[in-house]
Amino acid sequence: MSHLLEVKGLEASYGNINVLHGLDFNLEDGGVTTILGANGAGKTTTLRAISGMVSRKGDIRLMDKQLVTLGTADITRQGIAHVPEGRGTFVRMSTEDNLKLGAYSRRDKAEITQDIEKVFSYFPILKQRRTQQAGTLSGGEAQMLAVGRALMLRPRLLLLDEPSFGLAPLIVQELFAILKRINVEEGVSMLLVEQNASLALELADHAYLLETGNIVISGTSDSILENESVRRSYLGY
Repeated sequence: MSHLLEVKGLEASYGNINVLHGLDFNLEDGGVTTILGANGAGKTTTLRAISGMVSRKGDIRLMDKQLVTLGTADITRQGIAHVPEGRGTFVRMSTEDNLKLGAYSRRDKAEITQDIEKVFSYFPILKQRRTQQAGTLSGGEAQMLAVGRALMLRPRLLLLDEPSFGLAPLIVQELFAILKRINVEEGVSMLLVEQNASLALELADHAYLLETGNIVISGTSDSILENESVRRSYLGY
């Protein structure tokens, strides 16, 4: 596989506070990469930096296209969809209207309708809730809607920030099984930030461990699972 995303020397800050200190990492085309780390390590900031949501410098290239000089809207148009922590759905709009909003940059209505049905095929519960206000959905349904809305962009890369947060274990297992299907069936690459390290490593093929804004360990998911310090600190055994 070739590199879809290449990040070199990535620094990011909030005002005068530097959070990322020169990250280097790659994501393979069609692959799933996870970023692990404790709260405050800089995981969410990494996703925000890729999306152009924080002050950053360095190189971020999507298939050799430099993203650091682009704003968030233009980065989205390059094929990067961001599913933020906390879902980010429009609570007063219906489930179906939320999905349509995800396709705001597209013009072919027939294709949009087709893709809504495809989202419903992955998340059948959303079809049952298509006319329901998003604010009345359960946490799991709202997370599925957030992923579905991102898919309406037909992204090449999906950024996922803590998709399991606040969800019941059975819902989490269902959601991650669907994410695996989307990766395999649609060929959508994914960069996953997830506190549940065991679950993240099960989905991902490559992993980076972030500590205080620096990458300290990287490798295949299997090699990370075999790392004793990672198992002890993040997997609990």
